[in-house]
Amino acid sequence: MVKTQHIEQKNMALSPKDGLPPYFNIDPDTALAELGDPSTTASFATIAGACSQGRGDLASRGLENGKTRQLRLFSTWEITRYLIPVAAPHFRRVLKANPDLPQGRSESEGGAKWFTLDEVLRLRTHFASEGSKAKEYRPYRPGGLPAKLVSVANFKGGVGKTSTCAHLAMSAALDGYKVLVIDLDSQGSMTSIFGGKVTDEWQTVFPLLARHYAGYLRRENQGRLDRGETPHPIDDTLMEALDTRASGLIQKTHWPNIDLIGAQLNLYWAEFQIPVWRMQARGWKLWDALTETLEADGVLDDYDLIFLDTPPALGYLTINGLAAADILLVPMGASFLEFDSTGRFFDMLHSTFQSIEEGENMAARALGREEMAFEWDAVRTVITRYDGTQQAELAGLMQSYLGSALSPHRQEFTALIGQAGEQVNGIYEADYRDFNRETYARGRETFDETYAAFKRLILGIWRREELARIAEEQAEVVV
Repeated sequence: MVKTQHIEQKNMALSPKDGLPPYFNIDPDTALAELGDPSTTASFATIAGACSQGRGDLASRGLENGKTRQLRLFSTWEITRYLIPVAAPHFRRVLKANPDLPQGRSESEGGAKWFTLDEVLRLRTHFASEGSKAKEYRPYRPGGLPAKLVSVANFKGGVGKTSTCAHLAMSAALDGYKVLVIDLDSQGSMTSIFGGKVTDEWQTVFPLLARHYAGYLRRENQGRLDRGETPHPIDDTLMEALDTRASGLIQKTHWPNIDLIGAQLNLYWAEFQIPVWRMQARGWKLWDALTETLEADGVLDDYDLIFLDTPPALGYLTINGLAAADILLVPMGASFLEFDSTGRFFDMLHSTFQSIEEGENMAARALGREEMAFEWDAVRTVITRYDGTQQAELAGLMQSYLGSALSPHRQEFTALIGQAGEQVNGIYEADYRDFNRETYARGRETFDETYAAFKRLILGIWRREELARIAEEQAEVVV
């Protein structure tokens, strides 16, 4: 009970002040202090071990759309409550004093004003340049640093993986970040949520992976020719992939600041093709394929956050998504089976990445090269679809076993989730007029809290890198 009360107190500490949503006024230095050290491959073994330890104890307790998408409008009430930290009367005065700014539209004379998200982003830019410097009109984002890649993964279905990924992307977009969503799951649920149109695997990440492999073959072949050896054949598929760039795969969505690289069923072919390529060229580092092609194409400079929705299996696409990630989020339910399954997932992650490290480093040591080690800025599990009346005790026990590896915020199941799922919408796409203001506010609160916990990670990581860069620059000046 003591631990459960402590967790509740931590959740209270995340609550907003002065009526603002919880993702406002997060201090980067405070976020950095809470962040902890980066995670390594060994961290997966620690988390898997904690789940294994808890598994036995919990067992002993008996706890075992086809239309073009269009984003809705946002009212003055929503904007001033959730998106721009100003009072509604002041917001209206600023619009009146600046007729060049978006003025919104009313459905009736004298009725509430409604704005597109693109207009909201323009208004936010105005307040950031003209408003109080003490307020957070724009989210914290250090210049000169690449986008952060966030993988949402678990090999158990039904844990809210795609839903969590989609809502974090939407939250970040509402917060003002520029977002790219990459769907690595051939089921294409994320693609459907954002209204993507994908006809075949050549509009997915597949040609980027093929291009990376083809580029490796070209370099190898040059070496073989120099040694007088026969080069490896490069077939038509690989030749076509060499001309593919990420910019040709990225689609606009009905969100003005969310873009998409979609997926469809043929993407699953990659799970069969990648091991064939790997067998033909043992030196090809398949786990670097997605990261290096995105970086080479400038994608990491074009966005603030990149979300990767992975398949519910630890295959080659998932490995690419996990290896590319700076942050790994693992959703799970507060049930014995999901706790047990998630522990096994971390155990598999540890075995997989440790095996890659050992294989690569054996060769590195033989050649006198620097050894490799995977590293993630943060790894967190997140309880989703939480029912406090039924699962509080179990969730508290899970928290006691996993500690900081489990986010203290629990994403509750609300009526809004069911409706959004039926309509292939996100919670933030639901119109509050379909409910009432307070019902809507309660329904989205748990997702705002989920984003707040995630944003604390992002801000802490960026702040750590920003301070490291400043220290390096100061050291260079001294030298």
